[in-house]
Amino acid sequence: MPAQLVFLSGLILGYVAWLLCFGAYIWPRLKTLDLFEAQRAIATLHSFRFFGLVIILPGVVGSHLPASFAPFAAYGDLATAILAMLALLSAKIRPLFWLFVVAFNVAGTIDILLDYYHAVRADLPSIAGELGAAYAIPVIYVPVLMITHCVAFYLLVRSQTVASRRLIGKAA
Repeated sequence: MPAQLVFLSGLILGYVAWLLCFGAYIWPRLKTLDLFEAQRAIATLHSFRFFGLVIILPGVVGSHLPASFAPFAAYGDLATAILAMLALLSAKIRPLFWLFVVAFNVAGTIDILLDYYHAVRADLPSIAGELGAAYAIPVIYVPVLMITHCVAFYLLVRSQTVASRRLIGKAA
């Protein structure tokens, strides 16, 4: 099987496996939490995105990993991790917490989308072996990160919709 097909299959199956896990175990728990606690749980997961720096560590990845891909992906993950940590550190100052929640979710989502774009432009699927030990990041870790970004946005929008309905109900 060609390397490109193996990589793309792994990526797709990573999303499928995480969606199954998320639907069975994580989503039922998250939806029982209030918005603040659910966002804190998501921020906690994303605070570990500093792990993405491994993609620029010589010896972990191959020397032919495209320079147009690795640094951008690594530093995007680091920025998202720092924003998620700032959200957690500011939990007692709610306006600041919410600012960082939105910031890490926007930054993290854009990072992943741009990483996919750069990966396609660099033809990363055909040289996926250059990821070395970091191969697990795009096929195991990135899917759950993207899924939780989507859930974080859904929860934020849902809470605003619920709040708006309450205000409309009180005004009527």
